[in-house]
Amino acid sequence: MYDGLKGFRDFYPGEQSARREVTDAVEDAAARHGFREIATPALERTEMYVDKSGEEIVEELYAFDDKGGRGVSMTPELTPTVARMVVAKGQELSKPIKWVSTRPFWRYEQVQQGRFREFYQTNIDVFGSSAPEADAEVLAVAADALTDLGLTGDDFEFRVSHRDILGGLVRSLAADPDAVDTTAAIRAVDKRAKVDDGEYLGLLSDAGLARDTARDFDDLIADVETVADLDAVAEAGGEAVEAAVENLRNVLAAADDFGAGEFCEVSLTTARGLDYYTGVVFECFDSTGEVSRSVFGGGRYDDLIESFGGQPTPAVGVAPGHATLKLLCQRAGVWPDEELTTDYYVLSVGDTRSEAAALAGDLRALGDDVVVEQDVSGRSFGAQLGYADSINAETVVVVGERDLENGEYTVKDMASGDETTVPVEEFPPDEGLPTYEDYE
Repeated sequence: MYDGLKGFRDFYPGEQSARREVTDAVEDAAARHGFREIATPALERTEMYVDKSGEEIVEELYAFDDKGGRGVSMTPELTPTVARMVVAKGQELSKPIKWVSTRPFWRYEQVQQGRFREFYQTNIDVFGSSAPEADAEVLAVAADALTDLGLTGDDFEFRVSHRDILGGLVRSLAADPDAVDTTAAIRAVDKRAKVDDGEYLGLLSDAGLARDTARDFDDLIADVETVADLDAVAEAGGEAVEAAVENLRNVLAAADDFGAGEFCEVSLTTARGLDYYTGVVFECFDSTGEVSRSVFGGGRYDDLIESFGGQPTPAVGVAPGHATLKLLCQRAGVWPDEELTTDYYVLSVGDTRSEAAALAGDLRALGDDVVVEQDVSGRSFGAQLGYADSINAETVVVVGERDLENGEYTVKDMASGDETTVPVEEFPPDEGLPTYEDYE
C-alpha cells in the first residue's frame, strides 16, 4: 500500500465532477469575452525563474537536472511561461492578445488550508493594451465567473489598489527618497495583515522610512475606503501619485461600465507581493471573512515581456486558484453537488447484449450531455439494479428476452420504484429525454 505525497491530492469522480463544473464556469466566462485557450508545458528551464526572482526561488521549486543535464523545474506559475510565448511570436500575434488556460502548477511550500504543493489555476491575461478597459475586462471576467457559480455581491469583493500609488507615496513621504527601497516597502504592505503591527512598521523602517513616517504612511493608506478618499492621497504624493490615482479612477470607472464595479472597493492596503506587478492590482476576498485569506488576485505587469527580451508590451491578468475558490463556494453554499448523476441505465437480462447496446447508443444520441451506462460485467438483474442505484440513475430501461418477445422495454423510475412498459418502436422518441412519467 502506497501513500500519496503530501500536498498532492486525488480527486474521485464526485469531487472531480464538481471541480469540472466550476472550471467550466470560469473558462466559459473568459470565452464569452473573447479569451482564447492555450496549453503550456509542465517543465521550464530553471534559469527563467532564477532570472526573474533570484537564486532563492529554487528552494520553492521542484527543480532538477534532466537526462540532458539541463536545469529544469516543474512550472510554479504561468506568467513567465506566457511571457516567453509572447516574446517568441509577438510580431505574429494580433493585439490585444487574450489568453486563458487552466492547468496544475507545483511549488514546494508549507501545506495549509487552500494551499497545496500541486495546485490548479485558471490564468486569464491580456497583452498589448495599457488602456483601463483591459484591466476592467479582467475584473469583469472574474466577476462573471463568480456570479455564474451562484455567488453574489454579498459573498465576495474585489479590493483594488495601485502599486505606483504606494511606491510614489513612500518616496514622497520619506526624508531621503533615494534611500527608500520602494519594492521592499510594497512587500511590507503586502504582509500587513499577516504580521503584528510592530513587525510591519519594522519592515517599513527596513525599507527606508523613519518609524514615525512609516506610521503616517500607513494611516494615510488605511484611511482610503472610497474613490473620493483618493484626493488626500494624491495631494500628499505629488505628480507621480496623481497620475497613478487618475489611472486607478479610470479603471474603476471602466469596471462600472463593464459590469464589475459593484464588486470593487478601493483598498490601498492591498499590494500583491510579486515584484513584477507594476500598476493596478487587486485581490478577491470572502465578504464575510470566513475564508480568511485571499481567494485569488491579479494585476498589471507591464514590464515583464520586455524583461524577457521582447518589445515593450503592457499586460494585465488574473488567476483564480481553484482550491481557495472551492472554500468560497462551500462557505456560500454554491459548491456543486458531488453526487454522481446518470440519466439512464440500460439493464440487460439474458442474451440481449446487442439490443441493449443499440438502445444505449440511441439514448446517448439524444444529447451531448446525456449519461448512459450499461452492464459490462455480466451481472445478475439484482446486481445491475443495485449498481444503477449506486450511480444515481434516474431511469432504468430493462432489455430482457421476454420483454423483447413482447416487443417492449420496461421503464423504471428509480426515485419512486414505479415501472411500466413501452413499445420498442416508441422508445426512445425522436426528441426529448424520455422518463417513466412520459409513459405512466
